[in-house]
Amino acid sequence: MTPEQYQKFTDQLVANLAHDARVVGIISAGSMAAQGRLPDRWSDHDFFVIVESGQQEDFRQNLQWVPDYDHMIFSFRETEHGVKAIFDYGHLIEFAVFDVEETNLVSLNAYRVLLDRVDLGSRLAAIAHRTAINTANGNDTHYVGQFLSHLMIGAARYKRGEKLSGHRFIKDFALYELLWLLSKYLPAEDRTKLDNLDASRRFEKVFPEMGATISDLLLLDPIETAVGMLTTADTLLRPVMPNFPAEAFATIQQYLQTIQAE
Repeated sequence: MTPEQYQKFTDQLVANLAHDARVVGIISAGSMAAQGRLPDRWSDHDFFVIVESGQQEDFRQNLQWVPDYDHMIFSFRETEHGVKAIFDYGHLIEFAVFDVEETNLVSLNAYRVLLDRVDLGSRLAAIAHRTAINTANGNDTHYVGQFLSHLMIGAARYKRGEKLSGHRFIKDFALYELLWLLSKYLPAEDRTKLDNLDASRRFEKVFPEMGATISDLLLLDPIETAVGMLTTADTLLRPVMPNFPAEAFATIQQYLQTIQAE
C-alpha cells in the first residue's frame, strides 16, 4: 500500500465512522498515529473506535463501516474487544471497540485523535502517562527470572527432543525478556524510537550493533543461542543492574554447559 493509498484508507475510515452518531471517538495508534514515524508500505492500520455504551458489539460484528469492505477476505475476533481483518490486496487492519469507560483498559504510547465528540483528550493523555510509568517501572526480578527460567526450559525441551518447543522458549520468550532488560539498561542516544509496549520493535534502530549480534545468535542451534544470550546478558547487565543475580547466572551457565556436553 503506497502512502497515498494508506492515507486514502484512513480518510475514508474517519468519514465512514464520523457519519454514525454512535461513534464518539477514533484513535489511531502505532505508525498510523504518525507520531515520530510515518506509515510505510509495510504498515497496517491500527486504531480504536470509541462508541456509545451498548453499541460496541455491533461495530465488532458488523464490519460494513470498514473501507473496502468488499475486498475484505478474512476477519476474526482477536480479543474480547479487538478484531483483525485481511484484504485481498494484502493489507491488514487491527482495531478494538470500546465505550468511553472501557478506554481505561487500554495501554497507549504513540497515538493521535482523529475524531473526538466527548473530550477524550485529557483521558487519553492520562492513559499514555500511566502506560509510560508502568513500563518504566517494570520489575527487573520478574524479567530476569523469566529470562533464566525460559532458557532452562527451552534447553531441556530441545535436548529431550521437543525441538519446536525448545526453539520457542529460547528464541521467543527468553528473547523478549532479554530485549526488555537491554532496552532499559543499555545507553542510547535516542530512546524515543523504542516501543515501550513491545521491546522488539525498533530495537535495532536504537542499538544497531547489539541488534545485529542478537539477530546472528538467533540463527544458531537453540542451545548455542541460549548460551550466547546468557553471556550477552551477563556481560552487559552485571555492571549496571542493581542487585544483579550473579549466582543465578552462574548456575544457568553451568546448566547450559552440561546440556551442551551431553
